[in-house]
Amino acid sequence: MTLNKTYLTLTILLFITEVLIAIFLKSGFIRHTFGDYLVVILIFCFFKSFINIKSFKLALLVLAFAFIIEFLQLANLLKLLNLQNNYLAKLVLGSTFHVSDLVAYTLGIITVLIIETRMWAKKKT
Repeated sequence: MTLNKTYLTLTILLFITEVLIAIFLKSGFIRHTFGDYLVVILIFCFFKSFINIKSFKLALLVLAFAFIIEFLQLANLLKLLNLQNNYLAKLVLGSTFHVSDLVAYTLGIITVLIIETRMWAKKKT
């Protein structure tokens, strides 16, 4: 396991961005959609910081994880865990299912794959 400083820096910047969105924006497109778009990129960068894994494989794993969390919201996971009034749990796991969240996650992962593909193409030339 080696530390990738580029991905770690991106992780930190994305995390700060997500925190600022959570603190200062309580509604709207940036809070509800762009934040979901960024969160999959954040998770991808976090794991790439510490694990040497093929980007496509990690991207699919992150997308699957995001979809699982979103579909658990249909089952009202927070209520099942008696965390429906816990702000942090609601922030991390979400509290309501939205198809638009699935679209945002997918677009975030597509963005990651486009950037990763271009980076690899530049390294080969």
